[in-house]
Amino acid sequence: MRFGYLFLIIGLSFPFMASASSNQTHSKIDLVIVNKSESSMSVLRDGQVIKTYAIAMGDAPIGHKLTEGDQRTPQGRYILDYKKSDSAFYKSIHISYPNDEDKLRAKALGISPGGMIMIHGQNPRSKMSPEEAQRYNWTNGCIAVTNKEMDELWRMIDEGTPIEIWP
Repeated sequence: MRFGYLFLIIGLSFPFMASASSNQTHSKIDLVIVNKSESSMSVLRDGQVIKTYAIAMGDAPIGHKLTEGDQRTPQGRYILDYKKSDSAFYKSIHISYPNDEDKLRAKALGISPGGMIMIHGQNPRSKMSPEEAQRYNWTNGCIAVTNKEMDELWRMIDEGTPIEIWP
């Protein structure tokens, strides 16, 4: 009789345990960290790295983005403020560059800080495989991942998620 109750309890609780496990791997993240010198991007939840991606950046990845067309990826703390499913590159998530500091710097230098910096997928016109393209810095300052990885990020990132871009 005891075993019957035990199987009943295990049988009733199993769907809840499976559901909790599934939600853990697909739940939203609360911070994105880009390490330009390592060409990597990590997504974090509660201070723990969930996954790290190899990234491609602009042709001139060293240093902070100063002006439109300089091929640099900005550095600093920004917000992932909106998603664009009909991007020129496979999906994109907009980075809130330029922030107030970037705008002040550009104004003092008499230049345009540029904008439209995104995390996005592959270039649909590229003749390289996704894996090969990720070995080169080919964007105009954006952060690129493979389309498969972009699909993962799309599900994990909500608008308003902070992003830190480190040198």
